[in-house]
Amino acid sequence: LEILVTILNMNDNSPVFKQANLTEVVPEDTKVNATIVPRVDLSASDADLDTIFYELTTTVSDTDGYFAIKGVNNPEIYLQKSLDYEKFKSTTLVLYARDRSAGSTTTTNTATATINIFIEQVDTRSPWFLPCTFISMDKSVCISSPYTGRVNISEMSTEPLILEPGPIYAIDPDYTFNEKIVYSIVGGDTDKVFSVDPDTGNLTMNKAATSPDSYLLQVMATQVNNIKKYSVVSVEIKVINKSDYPPYFESRIYYGTVFVGVAPRSFVFQAGDPSSPLIITAVDDDFPNV
Repeated sequence: LEILVTILNMNDNSPVFKQANLTEVVPEDTKVNATIVPRVDLSASDADLDTIFYELTTTVSDTDGYFAIKGVNNPEIYLQKSLDYEKFKSTTLVLYARDRSAGSTTTTNTATATINIFIEQVDTRSPWFLPCTFISMDKSVCISSPYTGRVNISEMSTEPLILEPGPIYAIDPDYTFNEKIVYSIVGGDTDKVFSVDPDTGNLTMNKAATSPDSYLLQVMATQVNNIKKYSVVSVEIKVINKSDYPPYFESRIYYGTVFVGVAPRSFVFQAGDPSSPLIITAVDDDFPNV
């Protein structure tokens, strides 16, 4: 008598990862779609020879969507969205390996692998002149305003010029690196009237300005370690006549008369002379003919 015995393979083995814990350091300038962890390091095996289905999740809030796997049967992790060290510096991913597809009603065995991702800051930003205004919610872009100042014609100042809204100053927005910045004038100073201190950014004069025309200087801030990391700002210097005297009012007290019930923006008249509008005037001895 010949008896045939067929042994059925039960789903009694869970998938197994080569490594249950991995750590990867990812530079923040990594290109989108670049591989972060290759398939060979993440593929799970199954003694039952079942097809493995993968799912990737993150356990750190506000870091979802940056990393993804190539497919439900391909666990290779790639970068799905550009990184920013200022937004987050690390995250933890959990990769699930299941021997049944999602939604299956049969017994499913699951294994997990934890991938710790650390973001490495890279010197990606050019200097920012301060003060500046952020134009995005993530504070990744900061726009500075031009600097302004003034000098007296035919007079050379020996002190650093006072500018608005403040002195020339730039920082490296990649705060971890905080690279040294140097300053230089790259335009607008054809007569070499001005100099900028390369270390402090203080603007001084080499000689007196002899023309009443304003100067529109272009000042560049450059990182010492990388000349390609630079920013340029405008500095307008107005040339004015020297002012030796402050303005003053012709009278210390002015008296006026206004009538009850008049419409807004109606004239106020001189007290004692209701036909003459009240005029308040100031004079400046620097401009006697004005």
